[in-house]
Amino acid sequence: MTDHPIKSPRKLIEVALPLDAINEACAREKSIRHGHPSTLHLWWARRPLAAARAVIFAQLVNDPGYQQGGGFKYGKNKKEAAIERKRLFKIIEDLVLWENTTNEEVLERARAEIRRSWREVCELNKDHPQAAELFNPDKLPALHDPFAGGGAIPLEAQRLGLEAYASDLNPVAVLINKAMIEIPPKFAGRTPVSLLQSRQGAKKKELDLDREWPGATGLAEDVRYYGAWMREEAQKRIGHLYPLVEITAELAKERPDLKPLVGQKLTVIAWIWARTVKSPNPAFSHVDVPLASSFILSSKDGKVSYVQPMVAGESYRFTVKIGTPPPDAANGTKLAKANFGCLLSGAPINTKYIRAEACGGRMGSRLMAIAADGPKGRVYLPPTDAMENLARSANPEWKPDLRVTTPCHDIDRLPMYGMFTWGDAFTSRQLVTLTTFSDLLENTRERICKDAIEIGIAGDTDKGLDAGGAGPRAYAEAVTVYLAFALDKMADLGNSLVRWEPIAQCPRQMFGKQAIPMIWDFAEANSLGDSSGSWKIFIDGLSKALAKVFEQTQSWFSGCASQADAQTQTISSGKFISSDPPYYDNIGYADLSDFFYIWLRRSLRTVYPGLLATIAVPKVEELVAASHRHGGKEGAEGFFLNGMTLAMKSLSDQAHPEAPITIYYAFKQSETSADTGTVSPGWATFLGAVNEAGLQLTGTWPLRTENSSRMIGQGTNSLASSVVLVCRKRPADAPSISRREFIRELNGVLPEALDEMTKGSGDERSPVAPVDLSQAIIGPGMAVFSKYAAVLEADGSPMSVRTALQLINRFLAEDDFDSDTQFCLHWFEQHGWTESVFGEADVLARSKSTSVDAMKEAGVLQSGSGKVRLLKWAEYATDWDPRTDTRTPVWEALHQLIRALKQGGESASGALLAALGGKAEAVRQLAYRLYTLCERLGQAEDARAYNELITSWTGIESAAAAAPKPAEQNLPGFE
Repeated sequence: MTDHPIKSPRKLIEVALPLDAINEACAREKSIRHGHPSTLHLWWARRPLAAARAVIFAQLVNDPGYQQGGGFKYGKNKKEAAIERKRLFKIIEDLVLWENTTNEEVLERARAEIRRSWREVCELNKDHPQAAELFNPDKLPALHDPFAGGGAIPLEAQRLGLEAYASDLNPVAVLINKAMIEIPPKFAGRTPVSLLQSRQGAKKKELDLDREWPGATGLAEDVRYYGAWMREEAQKRIGHLYPLVEITAELAKERPDLKPLVGQKLTVIAWIWARTVKSPNPAFSHVDVPLASSFILSSKDGKVSYVQPMVAGESYRFTVKIGTPPPDAANGTKLAKANFGCLLSGAPINTKYIRAEACGGRMGSRLMAIAADGPKGRVYLPPTDAMENLARSANPEWKPDLRVTTPCHDIDRLPMYGMFTWGDAFTSRQLVTLTTFSDLLENTRERICKDAIEIGIAGDTDKGLDAGGAGPRAYAEAVTVYLAFALDKMADLGNSLVRWEPIAQCPRQMFGKQAIPMIWDFAEANSLGDSSGSWKIFIDGLSKALAKVFEQTQSWFSGCASQADAQTQTISSGKFISSDPPYYDNIGYADLSDFFYIWLRRSLRTVYPGLLATIAVPKVEELVAASHRHGGKEGAEGFFLNGMTLAMKSLSDQAHPEAPITIYYAFKQSETSADTGTVSPGWATFLGAVNEAGLQLTGTWPLRTENSSRMIGQGTNSLASSVVLVCRKRPADAPSISRREFIRELNGVLPEALDEMTKGSGDERSPVAPVDLSQAIIGPGMAVFSKYAAVLEADGSPMSVRTALQLINRFLAEDDFDSDTQFCLHWFEQHGWTESVFGEADVLARSKSTSVDAMKEAGVLQSGSGKVRLLKWAEYATDWDPRTDTRTPVWEALHQLIRALKQGGESASGALLAALGGKAEAVRQLAYRLYTLCERLGQAEDARAYNELITSWTGIESAAAAAPKPAEQNLPGFE
């Protein structure tokens, strides 16, 4: 291979991307639920489809720019390349739009471009000794994701016309991928069995057989039909556990608002319970007192409802009131954090006591309220003994006995509170319901298979999905895979860790984030009802999503999902690679997914006996840095580094040599540190694995793939990006260099790269937002580091990735501003906006070749009574005119621009920018510098102001260009 190098043009992703369009599409997609693949089955930290689609396209399409090297020339001149690149960007911009997800015209344009690039590559390499093996112009290589997870990457590869291969160690992830890329193409275009069977014997003209059922729409219709049949059957078996609630005249005496409903029977939406423990007060130690975090049932204006405890001696009961609640109702019986108060005596109930009671099997529950579906919306009713006794009468025949993995930071609260097995997370009625539907899946499979045979569906009757079948049995199994997903969704909303949401007035699923929090007052949804948490809602949503997501799936689509360890798999051989590996210790996938695995295994073990053979999800081999599995942090880091290195080495050795490998890495907030920038154990270890595997970086792109409003990010200043690493195999003969040579090369590369990132480059690259800069600068820096076999320290030892990252990050801390601004920067870093003594300010000012009085005159600080402090942007003069100001530090110009943006929008700040002349670039650079500094100091509000200025910079520049000439401006007040 070395003697005959492959001629591989640079790919678009190695040169330029329309980041703004991709980021906007990703942010929008995070808020979409209906018709999104994520609604089929929950998986944690899915990449947006828009990001996966754009990355794969740009990874496989040749960049049109002229280049030479490796003994060949390719491409167009600069002007022609820019025009061609803009055309490719338009394809990406159309491709990432949510409404074009299944737009066949848009997808085919992208497929045609990928095929064209592939044929160009094949032509370039037609004389290569391995041309027949590697470069068949009539067949694209497949794409493999060895950490397939939620399946976004394989699904989008398939949509873009590639054979898609997905593998994962986790059987839940494998099942999700089978449901995404294997099953839909296998049965694409099929008329629903339920339609044919239910109309068997009717005259042909009476049948709806002429209708086309594109993609998986027929499969989706059968999921809906047989799912509805399961609900009917479940109603017969367990309907008595879910009775209607009658509004009695006696109840209406306490609640006049219920008088119009007297005699009516309402469908229950949910029963709302509070956990209980024995009172720690000896006088009431025989009483189970409630641990309620809130008594609010509805906070909707005009319909506020709340639980009112009624204490009588040594007992209490709950009633429900409407109207303005007492001030303490929002806190229930909670005092602080996990501490509660005894409802009867007020005695504090601390966490230690609660955990001891729970682990001793003495934690119980008591019904607080009933939420029902009334003629005009939600109706909240007090509990009854009959309702509570009925719930307790449920007697499950099976209970999951798989122990919850501990210690695990994502789920370790369950065993702390007496939930030692996954079965302990469910009430008795919930267990009866889930096992009933699980048992019905076997009956449903048999019925679908029988129906399919009766109407003459072709194919081997005895060959199932796992054996590659496509006949009656395989089809029946396919439908029940999706029905089993509905069961998992019901488990997620049908357990005792589901909270009641008083704003939306419905239960909220347990997995609102990548962890399982303890819930004190929980909502038990009516699984046989018509509202949130019911089987009907899950089936309707799942069938609609199946029809929408796979509407354009073609029978010629090819996909394969299998269980494999990324460290040892051989599936990648000769394939393109794009993957989203685990993020160090970020999410305990295996521990969390046991929750779903127990139900999937019970329901589908006869369908996939090999995949679901183990009692639990494999954990020992899982590539995450789990301290509890590897003897502490050091052992966990070593395991992750070694394992990820093996996995990356496997990809490097097996990947098709023509295209780069793309790897996603998602940051968490702690990965930006105060002293070293973006250097963390996870990030450094991951990059170390990539480097050790013999991969060199040829590009990095910060994609804003996370929704800032997601639960885990609410109220935090968490980073919003995934970084996509673009890697190629490092040449075997790559040289080594010294530390001094490495720093010299960084000094030549990083300033230019930083300038390009913060300025952007016209149509080809948008400016990188400040929140992403610390990640983005790593790309060009690590590109220098990773192209060498080693960077050698003075003692001859190889430089660590951590050290390299520290050297790269220092560039973000450098500045070259005027003296006044230098003073303000250093003062702000020490004191922020608070005041300090004049003497300290005077010494610092002298060292910066300025004076306190001069800066006071300039209008950037306040000085008096022996104290000095910097002025905030809101304190700057509104009549400031840079044309007449004889001393305008960059600091002043920046904060005046922020004031103008906040008070007058982009037009006002644009007019001001136009008058600043040559200071514009320095102002922008200072905004980046201050954003980074505020992030490190934990000053989120200040950081937001600088970030807003930069993200509005393009609009401000446009407004500046359109502003009147300085002589025509009326700047003060911006009239």
